[in-house]
Amino acid sequence: MGKQEAAAEEVYSYRRTRSGFVETGMDSSHQEISNSEEHETPDNSGQSFQHVATGIDQKNTIVHKRKATRKRTDNPIKDEQSKKKKKFQREQRPNYTVQHGEDMLLLISNVSQFDSVWKHKRKGCKRKKAKTKATSVRKKKEPKEVSKITEEVLGNNGYLEESEAALGFAWSQRMPVEVLVKIFELVVLQDGAIPFLCRAGRVCRLWNIAASSPALWHSVSIGYCWIEPGKSQLPGTEQKIKNTVDWLTQNRFSQLRNFKLCHWKKHVNYVIQTISNACSNLQSLELFYCLGVTKEAFQNLGDACQYLESINVQHTEFQDDGLLSFLETFGSQLRKISFTRSSKIDKLLNALCRGSCPDLRFLEINTKLDSGYCPLPICVQALQLGCPKLQTFRLMNINPVPKMIRNTPSSTFGFPMLEELCIASSSHSFLNDQDLLNILHGSPHLRVLDLRGCSRITAAGLHMLPCERLECLYWGLYFNSKVMVASTKGIPMLTQKWSHSLQELDLTNQPFSEEDMEIAMGHLAHGTGADSFHSLNLSGTKITSGAIRLLVGQSTALSYLNLSSCRYLPRGLKRIYRGQEDVHQLLDKLN
Repeated sequence: MGKQEAAAEEVYSYRRTRSGFVETGMDSSHQEISNSEEHETPDNSGQSFQHVATGIDQKNTIVHKRKATRKRTDNPIKDEQSKKKKKFQREQRPNYTVQHGEDMLLLISNVSQFDSVWKHKRKGCKRKKAKTKATSVRKKKEPKEVSKITEEVLGNNGYLEESEAALGFAWSQRMPVEVLVKIFELVVLQDGAIPFLCRAGRVCRLWNIAASSPALWHSVSIGYCWIEPGKSQLPGTEQKIKNTVDWLTQNRFSQLRNFKLCHWKKHVNYVIQTISNACSNLQSLELFYCLGVTKEAFQNLGDACQYLESINVQHTEFQDDGLLSFLETFGSQLRKISFTRSSKIDKLLNALCRGSCPDLRFLEINTKLDSGYCPLPICVQALQLGCPKLQTFRLMNINPVPKMIRNTPSSTFGFPMLEELCIASSSHSFLNDQDLLNILHGSPHLRVLDLRGCSRITAAGLHMLPCERLECLYWGLYFNSKVMVASTKGIPMLTQKWSHSLQELDLTNQPFSEEDMEIAMGHLAHGTGADSFHSLNLSGTKITSGAIRLLVGQSTALSYLNLSSCRYLPRGLKRIYRGQEDVHQLLDKLN
């Protein structure tokens, strides 16, 4: 029994050491040993031998199970390694495509807008981050390979530099500064210098150099954009505003000519003083809806800006003596003044009548549209003596009331250089023919006459005016009132007088008869200026289709025609026509 147990242990240990031994060999050796033992052992020892054999079989089954588990665990690892080895590495596509044309090579970029899309960072180990760094380094080396390919394709010719620029997307950096400045000028003319130039200067160095060109900063308009409406300023915000103004004046406003400030409630004096001290070439200053302009600000402006010619303080609150002292001291250099009707208007008009601004060319006085009836006492004769070179005189939504001043002659030479007179009002105006003649009796060069809302002016009064080459006549009635209109006839003699020069005509809601309208349209159609007549507003009049057909057929330049609310026209024609094509389609319908 001791020999049999020792033989079984040797077989078991041999099987464990020889892992690569074949199962069939193991089985055959086991059978040989068992057979030899069966022949040698007597019959009475069969039970013990069977017991040893069963123990060996159990050990063999355990060994087989361990090998099977080893094989099962080893197979997935080998499969994964084989799969990793079998992965196909895609070749990186080039960043361009070369297409052959007839006489040139086109380099087209293959980089799409989705190649640089932001992706969420995965929470991975440090090895993945190292891989990403390695790939980024490899990507930086790719343009060198691309440049070699382009050298082979292009044959080392003169297009190599252009191809590298196209691949690098550096067109904006290779553009001449003069061309970029010219492009910026077109944008500034449409959108203004601020904030476009401030944003463009942050793109790159070249754009910063172009945006810093003094030629782009001749006209600047700054609106109030630091805080929301209705909220107070913090101390930090106030200091930031002052720092911004200081930086702009020191670095951008060296050649500033026109400056405009809108809707500023604070720091107006600081801005005016800073601009006047740094911009000695300032020619125009506009303050819209600003508050707190003091006398010291006007005084500093006059002392520092010797070339200042225009000042506009419409809807701006300032001290009573501020602008008045400025006009009396520096009024001789002004050419253009605009302000709003207020309690200080009498003092300002008296200063103008006394000759404080003898070279004044432009004078505008306005008020809000919803202010209703706004009378303005004015001595026309004194103003004609004080401002004899006036060319544009505008009273927007203001009704002038004649008044006399002592020691003022009743007759003057008028405004001999006047070219535009505007006394338009959204309400009823009491201006009559005699008042209009007192203003225009010495103005033979008048080109624009705006009398909208002046219902007491008659056609006979207009015919008496000395101006012979009137180009624009606005005589519409836009107020809702039942006031009797003074003029109901006489429109044909006006169109006959100015048929050679008239270009724009507005007769909205004028109660002329249909016969007078037909005759008037006939004068415009057969006049020598029919080719230059381009705008006509006949809304609410008694115009007929025959008169419209005659005028549209002869006026080839007509591009605006308003026929809304015309009761004597058929349906489908009562609307506004814009453009020459639209007007010609109307002619086809009438024919």
